Amino acid sequence: MVLYRLNEAHPALRLRGEMDRVFGDVFGGVAGMAPQGWFGRRAFPAFNVWEDDTTLVAEAEVPGLQLEDIDVMVQGDELIVKGARKTDAEEGATYHRRERGVGQFSRMVRLPVEVDADKVTARLSDGVLRITLPKAQAVLPRKIEVKSS
Repeated sequence: MVLYRLNEAHPALRLRGEMDRVFGDVFGGVAGMAPQGWFGRRAFPAFNVWEDDTTLVAEAEVPGLQLEDIDVMVQGDELIVKGARKTDAEEGATYHRRERGVGQFSRMVRLPVEVDADKVTARLSDGVLRITLPKAQAVLPRKIEVKSS
């Protein structure tokens, strides 16, 4: 089997980079922060969402961000995380590689069930934003008492 290694000067990679830039500009994304699937780029922030009987939990990787850099909102069946990653560029520095995105970001995750927005909590620890979303009473199982006639 023969393996080929493409270098960054290859026309296909230059085209991909240009398309990433165009889609990032059009859809308001920051380079490297476009949604998953657009030309192989990962969404930012990356999310895990899971549930138990009464709660949904969403965790997002937000390394380097502080509390004041992040806004969390629940609107209908959508969880929205917005924020900004500040640049840490040294004045006059010349970058040889820059893969960490900077600037504003917004990420929406559609929730699988209705949640009680008034009881949602969020905690930031070690670069992980953990959002706890209690399920709405309407979607929780309710035991029905069976009576004899």
